[in-house]
Amino acid sequence: MNEHSISRRRFVKGTLAAGAALATRLTGGALADSASAKPNILLIFSDQQHWHAMGFMDSFFDTPHLDALARESFVFENSFCTTPQCSPSRSSLLTGFYPTKTGVMGNVGAAGGKSLIQETIASELKSAGYRTGYFGKWHLGDHQIATKGWDRSNLKINDRSAESDAVTFLRQSARSTTPFALFVSFNNPHDIYLFERHRAREAAQNIALPPSWYGETLKDKPSVQKQFMLEDQGKVIWGKDRKVWEQYRDCYRTKTGLYDSNVGAVLDELKKQGLWDNTVIIVTSDHGDMDTNHKLIYKGPFMYEHMVRIPLMIRVPVRFGSAGARRITDMDVVNVDIAPTIRDLCGLIPVTCDGISLTPTLTGSKGQKTRDFVIGQYYSKQKWVNPIRMIRTHAFKFNRYVRHGEELYDLKDDPHELKNLANDRRFADVKAELSHKLDRWIEENNDPFYSLDTTTRSGKTIT
Repeated sequence: MNEHSISRRRFVKGTLAAGAALATRLTGGALADSASAKPNILLIFSDQQHWHAMGFMDSFFDTPHLDALARESFVFENSFCTTPQCSPSRSSLLTGFYPTKTGVMGNVGAAGGKSLIQETIASELKSAGYRTGYFGKWHLGDHQIATKGWDRSNLKINDRSAESDAVTFLRQSARSTTPFALFVSFNNPHDIYLFERHRAREAAQNIALPPSWYGETLKDKPSVQKQFMLEDQGKVIWGKDRKVWEQYRDCYRTKTGLYDSNVGAVLDELKKQGLWDNTVIIVTSDHGDMDTNHKLIYKGPFMYEHMVRIPLMIRVPVRFGSAGARRITDMDVVNVDIAPTIRDLCGLIPVTCDGISLTPTLTGSKGQKTRDFVIGQYYSKQKWVNPIRMIRTHAFKFNRYVRHGEELYDLKDDPHELKNLANDRRFADVKAELSHKLDRWIEENNDPFYSLDTTTRSGKTIT
């Protein structure tokens, strides 16, 4: 019996409303008008969590709540952000467009960081009859167009009340027949920036450092990577004893554990209020953290896996057509896919954007669109502008800097991205092919990459 048949069999056992919702979805139609036929949406995302920072992916991390959710979800192991910076990535998550189209290319308040001036999916959800809420870190400015659509919100840069606000929202939603869409943005593990204050637990001695910490020399890599460590935020750890690097890793693990506890509290309340079986749960992050890989920390002008690859798990209740929990390892997804997926699951009017809906995979139906490669963008770190473009397939990754050269990595033979093959003649054809595809994408998407300036760390344009 194929997955489509299994999904069909499940929906027959559901209520009439759920059956109608599933049947229309599987045939590509809109959901029924009845509010009971529409799923609730709960989107939870962390700040600065790489894709491996969960216990079921790496036993170094202790995340029991995320691990439990993963067992009931679709886990997309090849999930990426459009850019490894907070504001621009969030603009992509909430609109379905790349940063060069949202206009938010850097963090709001920094170089390239304009406020978002287009509507988010909140407006569409509200118009479709959803009660909407957003709590936690916003970081997209205060333009009225971008902030509208939320019935309940507390749009602050670092809002520490996100958990309690989310719990209150769920309690109120349980007393209503109106479907809800709740977006919760937790700050951790972003508090890794306080790692110097962290004291490792007694049991956290001799913490294992990643393979690339031992193997990385930063030789033959773009010069700005080492400059970040020598002159920018990385200088707090560069040249320090191994114990300090271990301290960083243990702090990152601890902050990720705090985030996991926040997730657990919200999910527990969802169950307590009887909303579990009516709610689609999406858990992801805005971007990653180097976590001492490549002898790098935080985030900066580099496009390594720990920067651009992020968690993504989606749990769809059986009554809304779930094809069953599984780990997806052969499909590349980008956070621009979240908005069209929500639209599809909620029966909203389709909108042309940079993302693709993942609903066919989630429901076991036909017609899942896929991509041949992933594009990543990078603009700035505070005042320091170093534009980068990434094109990544399952086999290779090619990065081009406006000023600081190129990188090519064989992801099969060199998964830790230690050997830069950009100038290796044996891979000239691979580089040429990826370069051509990247340039075509840049042209087709009106990406201004080749016209962008670079600057010094103080923001002075380099001529």
